[in-house]
Parts: sequence; structure tokens; C-alpha cells
Amino acid sequence: MNALPTHPDLQVIDQERVWCGRFPLDVIRFRHRRFDGEQSGVMTWELWRRGRAAAALPYDPEADAVVLIEQFRLPALAAGLDPVLLELPAGLANAGETPEATIRRETAEETGLSVGRLVKAGDFLLTAGGSDELCALYVAELRLPKNTAPGALLGHAGMESEHEDIRVRVWGADDAIAAAMDGKVANSVATIGLLWFAAQRTRLKAEWSTR
Repeated sequence: MNALPTHPDLQVIDQERVWCGRFPLDVIRFRHRRFDGEQSGVMTWELWRRGRAAAALPYDPEADAVVLIEQFRLPALAAGLDPVLLELPAGLANAGETPEATIRRETAEETGLSVGRLVKAGDFLLTAGGSDELCALYVAELRLPKNTAPGALLGHAGMESEHEDIRVRVWGADDAIAAAMDGKVANSVATIGLLWFAAQRTRLKAEWSTR
């Protein structure tokens, strides 16, 4: 069982693993020090153990275009959303794999493309109320085939062994940023990545326009 890191403000009363599937689920009873210095009451939380992940927004500075993917997500449907989400290439790290290696592998698997330089936006906790999944988010240098127009469908990708069915599409940078700004990108990592990219786009375009 994954032991929680010790912390001076935390008292773990007990911890039980109640599910041992692909992603374990722990039930933890604990107290923590409140902001007023007193101890909290006993709290019981379910903690879904997903671990480290990585995601990247592939960007071609010469075309001033990004690559986004679309795939079916059952939890989105359960939340009342369109189940086909607009996303970034992303995935969980294999054992011993660095975030940089994870995102290069996942981008190749989910888009069929390879990326060059990486710039890290940060590490983001995706579901602070229920999971330990920590996602390293990058913008990744990409070189699209010549004369690839915004809106072009690059094809379909994904791991057959995982039954992935991923549609890969090119977006003009302006259109992709506008979609995020308008709240049309329901995937949180994709929105964070696009908004961070919007703030850094001029710098990245200048740095990456020459190899």
C-alpha cells in the first residue's frame, strides 16, 4: 500500500485498501490541524491512487498551429457533457519513467507525431478532492508536414491493445486559444495548457522559429 508522506499537521488514524484494480482505492481516516491551531474532527476520505501523469500541447511555430485530439470519455457523459472531449496528448507514467519520457511516448502513441523541445508549464493536481494524480504539463515543439492547413484531420491514432480511438486534428493557434477562452474546452488540462500557451506564445514562436 502507498504510504502517505508524513506531515506535522496530519494524524492518520487508519488506512485501508478497498480496491486493487488497475488504480487502487484507499479509504483513509484522519485528522488535520485547522487554521486556528485546533485539531479537526475525524474525516474519512476515499483516495484514488493514479500517480504521475504528463500532458503536452504540440505547437508548430512556423505554421503557428497546435495539435489537439478528440476521444470518447465515459466520465464526461456521466457528468452530463458531450462524451467526445477535446484534449491534449496525455497519459500516466510507467514505472521509473520521467515525465519528459512519458509525454514523448504518449504523444507518439496518441498522435503519431514526434516532438522536439519541451517547455514545462507546471505540475497540476487534477482532482484535489479525491485523487493523487499529478500531471506535468508541457508545450512541445512540433514540425507539421508542409502545407498542413488549420482544421486538417491528420488521421486516427491510439493503442489498439487499449482499444483507443483517437482523432487527431490541427488547429490554428488563435482558434484553439479562443475555444479555451470561451469555455468550449471541457478538459481542464487542455484549457490550462492553452491559456498558459497564450501567455507564452510570442516567446515560444520566436525561440522555436529557428531550429
